[in-house]
Amino acid sequence: MNKIKVLVVDDSFVMRRIIESIIKQDSELELVGTARNGEEAVRFTKELSPDVITMDIEMPKMSGLEALDIIMKEKPTPVIMVSSLTHDGAEATIKALSLGAVDFIPKQMLNDDVNSTSGIATDFLKRLKRFGSNKATLVRLMMTARSAKPASSISSTKPSSLIKPAPSTKPILSGTVNTATALKDTPVTDSSKRVVVSRSSHKRIVAIGVSTGGPQSLQRVIPFLPEDLGVPVVITQHMPAEFTASLAKHLDVSSKLKVVECADKMKLEPNVVYIAKGGIHLKFVKVSNNVYIELSPEPSTVFNIPSVDVMISSLVGIYGSSCMGVIMTGMGSDGAKGLKELKASNGLVLAQDEASCVVYGMPRSVVKEGTADEIVPLDEIASRIVFHCKG
Repeated sequence: MNKIKVLVVDDSFVMRRIIESIIKQDSELELVGTARNGEEAVRFTKELSPDVITMDIEMPKMSGLEALDIIMKEKPTPVIMVSSLTHDGAEATIKALSLGAVDFIPKQMLNDDVNSTSGIATDFLKRLKRFGSNKATLVRLMMTARSAKPASSISSTKPSSLIKPAPSTKPILSGTVNTATALKDTPVTDSSKRVVVSRSSHKRIVAIGVSTGGPQSLQRVIPFLPEDLGVPVVITQHMPAEFTASLAKHLDVSSKLKVVECADKMKLEPNVVYIAKGGIHLKFVKVSNNVYIELSPEPSTVFNIPSVDVMISSLVGIYGSSCMGVIMTGMGSDGAKGLKELKASNGLVLAQDEASCVVYGMPRSVVKEGTADEIVPLDEIASRIVFHCKG
């Protein structure tokens, strides 16, 4: 079996050695080269044809962002950004994802976990192998992500007509299942078919769970929702606390809806998108006729904090069948348990299809359980949300 070729790009000798030592722990990976700046990264990518690249952001001569942009134009390759846990690092990372990077990992976490046989180092190795072994598919998806206009290039003000919402209905395609009752009798577990259902009632809230590939995928959903959607949208994106504010800012600039990072005791309002704050769970409490955000460290024993399962379970008790749950690209199975609860309460569950996912993990777990009512490509998610919430 051919080894997965990795190119490491970092101006720090120490950091290059740390990443090299992690890579050498796995016999399926081969370090084919190291680069000290963006110029070398571009040249070595052309000369060595790596399957996956780790890329620092701040480097002399040419930054990681500049190198990434050139690589995605001239020799598209999956790139994992290795970024710092600072405000500037978070802003640059979100921009890198819009330019075509497939994922990111905080530099400090790698540094702290270099000698570990579990945790961050092991997760990093899994990402390298997953992305490196699916180079062609990932390149196609990330090039599609690049075609979504980055927030920074749109305007510093909200667009009024530049971004139009996707249509609320879609012609039935070949291989499509379109029935309001079929799923109740025969759960859909085939992710290769587009599956939609008729609207039974208008939903009063939309909850989205997403992980790996999320920032760039959300850019193809949230900006295409209309300013008069009429319901709140809550999102749990697996991401460190230092990055969620930048994600909210990035989406807010390019969207008609207002996008904010969640704060404790914040009241849910229609036509607002709420991004879960990293490192703490997103829950909800109902007081009279209003629903408020409750940020909580519990449960502390779950792997993902914030957790999609925790968010969805909290909503089920308040909204029940009036909630629409959406599960998008990401590793693992977070969301499967909560969406099963939502399904049992007659809520609506939509899963992103396999072909449009950067990583088909979280949607797979939902589809495999037979929980999904709808299975659609990424670029149809916005129109399905509009269909079920606004009509």
